[in-house]
Amino acid sequence: MAEQRQPLARVELLQGTLDLIILQTLRWGPRHGYGLAHIIRATSEDALQVDTGSLYPALHRLARKGWIEAEWAKSEKGQRVREYQLTDDGREQLLAERTRWEQLSQAMTRILAPPQESGA
Repeated sequence: MAEQRQPLARVELLQGTLDLIILQTLRWGPRHGYGLAHIIRATSEDALQVDTGSLYPALHRLARKGWIEAEWAKSEKGQRVREYQLTDDGREQLLAERTRWEQLSQAMTRILAPPQESGA
């Protein structure tokens, strides 16, 4: 039987983590909001579920910063949707965010699994 993972609560995500997740997801290609939420959930194996109350303000904030841009498109079901994609500035920001995340991740790994002390 597969282990069930509980979704991380919104308050458990570090400040700025959602921006990194969105930028990384858009690196794989343009997506509309629902598509972004779906791929984030699927890729994280249901560990991360981004609700619209968090997703759309983040998309608007990233667009204001010039890291993503949006244009109208037709969904798979023929509905008119806003499709978001990375800009060149967004790709640069993604690289910077990933570097910071990797540094944080390595630091947390060192703290959570410190080397064994001699004589302990």
